[in-house]
Amino acid sequence: MVSRIFAFWVVVLLVASSAFGAEAQAPRAIPRSQEQIRLSFAPIAARAAPAVVNVYAERVVRSANSPIFDDPFFRRFFNTEQDRVQRSLGSGVIVREDGLVVTNFHVVNRADALKVVLADRREFPAAVLIADERTDLAVLRIEGNAGRLPILPFANTRTAEVGDLVLAIGNPFGVGQTVTSGIISALARTDVGITDYSFFIQTDAAINPGNSGGALVDVDGRLVGVNTAIYSRDGGSNGIGFAIPAEMVQRVVESAVQDGKILRPWLGVKAQPVGPDIARSLALATPQGVIITEVFANGPAAAAGIRRGDVVLTLDGEPIFDEQGLRYLAATKRPGAAMTADVLRSGQRRALTVKVTPPPETPSRDRRALAGPHPFDGAVVVNLSPAMADELGLDPFISGVYVAEITRNSPAARVGLRVGDRLLAINARDVANTAALEQNLRAAPADGVWGLAIERQGKRLEERFRYSPPR
Repeated sequence: MVSRIFAFWVVVLLVASSAFGAEAQAPRAIPRSQEQIRLSFAPIAARAAPAVVNVYAERVVRSANSPIFDDPFFRRFFNTEQDRVQRSLGSGVIVREDGLVVTNFHVVNRADALKVVLADRREFPAAVLIADERTDLAVLRIEGNAGRLPILPFANTRTAEVGDLVLAIGNPFGVGQTVTSGIISALARTDVGITDYSFFIQTDAAINPGNSGGALVDVDGRLVGVNTAIYSRDGGSNGIGFAIPAEMVQRVVESAVQDGKILRPWLGVKAQPVGPDIARSLALATPQGVIITEVFANGPAAAAGIRRGDVVLTLDGEPIFDEQGLRYLAATKRPGAAMTADVLRSGQRRALTVKVTPPPETPSRDRRALAGPHPFDGAVVVNLSPAMADELGLDPFISGVYVAEITRNSPAARVGLRVGDRLLAINARDVANTAALEQNLRAAPADGVWGLAIERQGKRLEERFRYSPPR
């Protein structure tokens, strides 16, 4: 009897302590009305989903058969038509009522034909206005009379916060338009390594293959970003997805409409992050900002008074933590726009106004096809300017002569020259530009032994070889 009474009180104490703990953590309540039970994301999805489309891309892959079968005569009589058609599926977002669609570059890359399918199942061919690999964005125009189309307005991502609710809308695995929900998991992800202008919104809303180019929308039904990639080991969603912020998407769309090409403003600086040790030496409470290590002469930063050794803490009020963030924020502005840089110099903070402009095209690219009795016959070279280097994804501070093309089986190909090489010197004479290069090539060495110095993948390579022109 005593043992039963003891067991009873033990149970009572456990229940009481459990109830007290639950009450201390957070009170729970059941829904008090039918309206609360029916709370849903359906109104947001209904408003946003019609502006999200499917993008079908087709690419013809030529058969690897003998070139003889490229002749229509042989194709007619020997049935050698073995070309394959590769098809891929992605998503897109209508951003203008006249049929402008944004999607990912990798969705439409190398496509021979594009088709856009609207949410109401209407199908239209589409043409590419801009396809920019460096941002992984492409702008398409729907061809034909689609009428006035639903659009997604751009959100102000500067006001977005970690924890905000978002919906991802797209066509995962080709199963049809799908809506998934989640939150913004992180902002300003710059170490993802997906594009040159990394500054991604991270979300745990389920994103899968086929969602690429689809919409990430906020609770007001505005476009927060374009879904572009996932972190996955098996190809499925692991709750780590990345979207290109709306401000970059908007800049690319404006470039497509106004300029017909991407004009990327820059600051004209190189920088490195401020680590903990440097932050302590600068009396900063936390590691923040970037140290300017190089300033391009006559560039936007130099004109604004930014110097080597300055620490840029914020740009237009946005905290800076690495060079990628600095480049991204500049690239989202229109050419000629003014930005305010919060700069720390010699312990003093100052605000400097930087007017961002596209990288200059000086010297002119002066594209030349090399021809003549020398080992570089068959190479096409250009001068490197900041603008040219930016187009090629190279360091804008690099100058010199860049190998843009190599003709197959040409003397240049046989001596080992490759596309992407930067010519530094020929026969111990520096190569400053394409004109100087051609001048050097006119003076062939008497003994037929040529000296070549190039830069390839960041390494200097030097070689001497004998060359006799064909007779």
